[in-house]
Amino acid sequence: MSTTRAVRVAATGARLVTGAAVAVACVIGVVTAIHAPWPEVTHDPAQVQVTPLPGDSLLVCNGDLRALGRNPADPLSMVSAASPSVTIDGTAGAPTIATLQAPDLIGAGDVRTMTGTVEDRTAPLIAAAESAAVSADDMSGFAALPCGTPRLESWLVGGSVDTGASDVIVLTNAAEVPSTVTLSVYGTSRSSRTVIVPARTQVALPVTSIAAGNELPVVQVTAEGAPIRAVLQSALVRTLDPAGVDLQDAVPGPQLHPVFAGVQSFAADGDDAEMTVIRMLSPQDAAQAHVTVRASGSDTVANEFTVPLTAGEPAQVSLSGLEPGSYSVQIDADAPIVSAVRQQDGLVRGSDFSWMTPAPEIGADVLLAVPAGPAPRLHLLNDTDADITITLEPTNGGPATDVTVPADGSVETAVSARTSYLLRTTGTVHAAVTMSADGKLAGWPVQPSDGAAQSITVYP
Repeated sequence: MSTTRAVRVAATGARLVTGAAVAVACVIGVVTAIHAPWPEVTHDPAQVQVTPLPGDSLLVCNGDLRALGRNPADPLSMVSAASPSVTIDGTAGAPTIATLQAPDLIGAGDVRTMTGTVEDRTAPLIAAAESAAVSADDMSGFAALPCGTPRLESWLVGGSVDTGASDVIVLTNAAEVPSTVTLSVYGTSRSSRTVIVPARTQVALPVTSIAAGNELPVVQVTAEGAPIRAVLQSALVRTLDPAGVDLQDAVPGPQLHPVFAGVQSFAADGDDAEMTVIRMLSPQDAAQAHVTVRASGSDTVANEFTVPLTAGEPAQVSLSGLEPGSYSVQIDADAPIVSAVRQQDGLVRGSDFSWMTPAPEIGADVLLAVPAGPAPRLHLLNDTDADITITLEPTNGGPATDVTVPADGSVETAVSARTSYLLRTTGTVHAAVTMSADGKLAGWPVQPSDGAAQSITVYP
């Protein structure tokens, strides 16, 4: 081999070795790059926090209790059975009061609305609550309810069409235009009815007129044209003895975790299966509803069970075996449900009953009106993992009271009738008011005030 050829062979070999080494390095680099973290390119979308201008606050009251069947010639006609006492207040002074018509109620008193007008881009907090006692041969008991906000959709979870029940659905339209209201009944049989509620008018219809044959009716109320305040008035006669009257507010809609504060349990002679019951409905899907009951002020479980729910079919279960006292009830469902708890203090003449609806979360200032009535108490439930302090400040100038609600706990405290309170909280709580005495029972959840407009995030 010549010297020139040997040099060429050596050069070629060197190039092959170098090429192989480069190739191996490239492979190693690619493999390493695959497993190594790649640089991330992030981009935060443009956004801005906006607090919308608040609108005027509006509350609609229920007005007189209605009696059915007092005119034998017209058993479906309604007569005023009692006019309520009303407690009204506002953080910027008394709200503006107006009245509505109730043309279908004989002897009707005032059906009030309260408006808190926005001033300097701020809506005042307003509150109002009604209570009425009645003692007659066909109706006896005590009923109380805060004035509420009209809605385009709401649910009435309660009521009965059994013999002796005289239940009425009250629909109030405070707007300047008529409202077309559809009442859809869930039960053993489905039915619906459409009602026109004229502008600034209250009308009512018996539950039996739309839900006959349904042992456990639940009614969805849907309004078009103007929002409606829907209330269920219930009255019961056992044999010939009146055994209670109640006003029940509507539930805004189905939810996964209804929470009840201030559920009352009373002693019963004999079987207590009817004393405290829960009615539930999963409108769309079959569901499992897990119910947990705890005594007020205790973290010990007093009762716990699971209820299977068939889609579109109401179910009712008893909270039997509870000692007399007040309780919290929490439901965890795997599909949205509507629910309410019925409690009663006896089964004979002179007894009373009350439907309690779920207590929503309260995380901001609330103005709370307590109407006239016996032994009012405020029940507070904290389902968070931190203690929460509640400050109750009477608007009449009385001393403020601080109440600590322990984490995952509940407490109750006395409040005064015919008094309004500004409730401030350091966290999110659930609250309800109860009133009770012999033959007088009422309870309702505390609702968030409409006056505080919450900030929203806008993405351009």
